[in-house]
Amino acid sequence: MATNEPRRRRGVGREGPLARWTHVVAHHPWRVVAGWVVAIAAVAVIATAAGGRYIDAFTIPDAESQAAVDLLEERFPSQAGDSATLVVETDSQAGVTDPAIRARVEALVAEAATLPEVVGVASPYETPGAVSADGRIAYATVQYAVGADEVEDGSVDALTALVDRSEVAGLRVEVGGQVISSSEQAVPASSELVGLAAAVVIMLVAFGSVVAMGMPIVSALAGLGIGLLSITLAARVFDMSSFTPAFAAMIGLGVGIDYALLVVTRFREDLRGGLTVEGAAVRAVETAGRSVIFAGSIVVIALLGLFSVGLPFVAAIGVAGALVVAASVLVAVGLLPALLVLVGRNIERWSVPGPGRRAAAVETTVGYRLVRRIQRRPLAGLGAGVLFMLVLAAPILDLRLGFGDNGNNPESFRSRQAYDLLAEGFGPGFNGPLLLAVEQPGGLDPATLDGLTAAIGAAEGVAAVSPAMPNPENDTAVITVVPTTSPQDAETDALIGRLRDEVIPASLGGSPMDAYVGGATATFVDIGDRITERLPLFIGVVLGLSILVLMAVFRSVVIPLKAAVMNLLSVGAAYGVLVAVFQWGWAGDLLGIDKTGPIESFLPMMLFAILFGLSMDYEVFLVTRIREAYLKDGNTHDALAHGLGATGRVILAAGAIMAAVFLAFFLDPTRVIKEFGLGLATAIVVDVAVVRMILVPAAMELLGERNWWFPSWLDRRIPRLDVEGERRPAPAFAEAD
Repeated sequence: MATNEPRRRRGVGREGPLARWTHVVAHHPWRVVAGWVVAIAAVAVIATAAGGRYIDAFTIPDAESQAAVDLLEERFPSQAGDSATLVVETDSQAGVTDPAIRARVEALVAEAATLPEVVGVASPYETPGAVSADGRIAYATVQYAVGADEVEDGSVDALTALVDRSEVAGLRVEVGGQVISSSEQAVPASSELVGLAAAVVIMLVAFGSVVAMGMPIVSALAGLGIGLLSITLAARVFDMSSFTPAFAAMIGLGVGIDYALLVVTRFREDLRGGLTVEGAAVRAVETAGRSVIFAGSIVVIALLGLFSVGLPFVAAIGVAGALVVAASVLVAVGLLPALLVLVGRNIERWSVPGPGRRAAAVETTVGYRLVRRIQRRPLAGLGAGVLFMLVLAAPILDLRLGFGDNGNNPESFRSRQAYDLLAEGFGPGFNGPLLLAVEQPGGLDPATLDGLTAAIGAAEGVAAVSPAMPNPENDTAVITVVPTTSPQDAETDALIGRLRDEVIPASLGGSPMDAYVGGATATFVDIGDRITERLPLFIGVVLGLSILVLMAVFRSVVIPLKAAVMNLLSVGAAYGVLVAVFQWGWAGDLLGIDKTGPIESFLPMMLFAILFGLSMDYEVFLVTRIREAYLKDGNTHDALAHGLGATGRVILAAGAIMAAVFLAFFLDPTRVIKEFGLGLATAIVVDVAVVRMILVPAAMELLGERNWWFPSWLDRRIPRLDVEGERRPAPAFAEAD
């Protein structure tokens, strides 16, 4: 309930909108909570009725692979849907031609043709090349009329049930393909639960109170719920990938707890400092709340900047991340203050042993003592910290962007088992065939088409090439090319380049025939090329905007430049660890990664957008306190110690919570989610433990008064941003005497 403690207003005439809102919340907390509950329920109803579906549609405007896809969909509509692949293996001496085995396989094919949504099944006994050279392994293609993301769950279950009951002694049956791999992307709830459990433990230690611990958890869950519901609605407009819910849950839990933690910490600090409940709530929103809005805005802007890449699915992931971050910010400054007012001084109840039980003098904190030690030898601290970060980032020199294939899935996945069988029977390239779409207005020239097929078959890196299959109008044909290497192998990327740049142009010469290299593997290569091309521009824009905003906040040239460099070090360390683990295989057995591969093409850009914003959160929270102390006595040396002493514990707690939440998603079987989890956790750990605790105080100590240098001509041209309201008298109530 709202407090009735004695109070008096201070500085009311100068209060901003956040303070005025929090005063309203303080007098009507139950109404505010009820309003949020109604709003969340309304969004849930709308999302249930009008939400979209998650689809893995990797469209690339103006790319050659997209031209191939569009042409084949237009000229071969019967093959527009995705497929599943039934794979059989026998230990019979006669192989799959054994009469008893053949009878069982043909029965399997016949029953598969009757399953829901299946439009046809190609028998291995009628498809050239569908039986391995040794006769032990064969495959049948199960064709659906729609894309993998549109196949109903019940239809997929019917297919897997058929596979399960078809295995008998002497015959192994597996099923893979896009329809199956798409259905295996579900996120286990254990990831979120483990992350929440870790956050609870860390906050109990940091806060020393069960009630205080519960506030960020409730806030984060509310923000995550709103964010996920909003993403479901956005899926009607954007092509959201199947891993989007896992990605959003990871980001939502991390930033939701982080943002709420800052507000709750400031609330408790001001309560202990003598303010009333209402006054502490107003001060918390006016200070930490402003910091949350600023940091969240940076993350949202960076994520929405992914539209500049020109890839719809990357932009959609950015939208999903922006929605869940925005929801977390709104809850932290809109709902959380009402909860804090209702709890009031009971926020200290149900205490547990730990450093968070009572307020400590700044001079006694670990952060204060650490800064004083660094200040004695700042150059050594800076050098050691930078060297450590560069060592972590060194593997980035070998970074290879691409896309993992089903061979990276856990061995328990059906798609992985089918992948391994097909690779064993038909070679590693069979799992990622290239599809050439050939077009010639007025009709295909047979001689030119045969010459093209022969040239491709003779090219280095090609294991097999199918005869050209023309459409009924004879103006378009499709040629299937099987590489000698797996889809994620660098040699396959090189083959695609040779076909496009050398083999096809040399074969077609001045012919009116056009050929486009497509297929899933070629699509992923084009995605990687597009991202690599746009990544420097994206990073430059985000860095430039962030530097300008920090100049407006801190009225300094040096601090924003320092922040940009150190944030780049954090991101570089994350990239380096990802290369070492997922590409080189370091600690693979320990981490449950049994196969190496490239780093997903869109991952560096997504990580940069998220991590830069999160790093700015800690930068603003820390440097604002340092600047407040500096403005009081003009002594940078002492301001550093007081600033980190006042914020060190909450920054460490927030970083530990976020890292634990991100690492929990390493339990997800999906490779891309593992990459996100490890990359984000690594960057947060080094940013908090190395950058904030060592590099920032060491660099600022060496720079001294130069930290605050801001030429007058720049001061006149850059507007002021008051992130934590330090110029305004405390928008709160003080205790009555």
